[in-house]
Amino acid sequence: MLENTPIVCFANDFDSDPTSKTHIMRILARSNPILWVNSIGMRRPTASVGDVRRMVSKLRRSLGGCSQAGPNLLVANPLAIPFPGVVLADRLNAEILAAWLRSLCRRHHRDRPVLWTFLPTVGRLLGRLRERLVIYHCVDEYSEFTGVARETLRRMEEEVVRRADLVIASSERLRDERRLLNPNSHFVSHGVDLEHFARALDRGTQVPEDVRRLPRPVIGFFGLLEDWVDLELIRDLALSRPRWSFALLGKVVTNLSALRGVGNVHLLGRKPYAELPGYCRGFDVGIIPFRLNALTARANPLKLREYLAAGLPVVSTPLPEVSRYASLVRIAQGEEAFVAGLEQCLQERSETLARRRVEAMRAESWEARVADISALIDRRLGEAACSPRSAPDGSSRRASSSRV
Repeated sequence: MLENTPIVCFANDFDSDPTSKTHIMRILARSNPILWVNSIGMRRPTASVGDVRRMVSKLRRSLGGCSQAGPNLLVANPLAIPFPGVVLADRLNAEILAAWLRSLCRRHHRDRPVLWTFLPTVGRLLGRLRERLVIYHCVDEYSEFTGVARETLRRMEEEVVRRADLVIASSERLRDERRLLNPNSHFVSHGVDLEHFARALDRGTQVPEDVRRLPRPVIGFFGLLEDWVDLELIRDLALSRPRWSFALLGKVVTNLSALRGVGNVHLLGRKPYAELPGYCRGFDVGIIPFRLNALTARANPLKLREYLAAGLPVVSTPLPEVSRYASLVRIAQGEEAFVAGLEQCLQERSETLARRRVEAMRAESWEARVADISALIDRRLGEAACSPRSAPDGSSRRASSSRV
């Protein structure tokens, strides 16, 4: 495992629902000082109430400076002009952020850090933090998100991919496409918090009231309710099996009109991560009803391993990364196939099969994934120690593999 290596991490807002970024950095923070930089944005804001609220919230947090999220883990709230791809805004953001982050690194002993970005929008910051190594960790096809400036974001990502010392991709397709630009691109799949989700099999784990009172069987989903979730498919499933309950957990950020009037679809809202094992215990089957498009073809849903670690049978649309687990998951396309998969799962329920799914996830813990990534970083640190790098001003800088 990586040790005593300062890391500056660019990611989503830390207080969002836990993602791969959160799990990885929390583990690394056990033995490395981390500076987590909250989102600097990939989408230009609109005049919507939601966007205005987010901007006001970010302004308030930026005035508070850094917060301690745990031992070795600081969270910084940057103030950035939210217009990615606009040249003047990008230049001004880079100057202000770079100076601010250099000051934070000196003050909190994060000198000569590894710059680890999950965002493709930090190209102008590369070389400005005296970083010893640049890691681009790609977990999505960002240019396919709704509301982003696609071509601009694609160009920004290509720059970061080319200039990174190491590219980590969470799906094989993301890896293959980025390897065309950078040969040091590697596939490292997502992991799972096995101990947390396996609590779903403990008899002492309480099923929350809002799912416990639903008629059985309960077909469950948790995660962001975004436009990549096939709500029409869920509607058709619910209408075809009106005595089943379909429980959807998560923040809603898309139009739910497709579900209007469907009485056995239950929107239970966003739930704390700590409560998810209890909800899994209340589910009979977990579903991944994603649309098939350019975004999901490159996605690697975290919930797949979380469902399995909770012992749940799973039915999913045929996403490439899910299909790699075909021996554990029912793959189905279309209403009829999905219903058939759900019925098979319900007929085959047993504690033996549930325990088998949990055991299958034992080798896929986040600790194992971080160990794999650490090995890649150690190798690149050693190579970078002998290779000069070009800074934005044209001067040469050299990465060091020494531990700080």
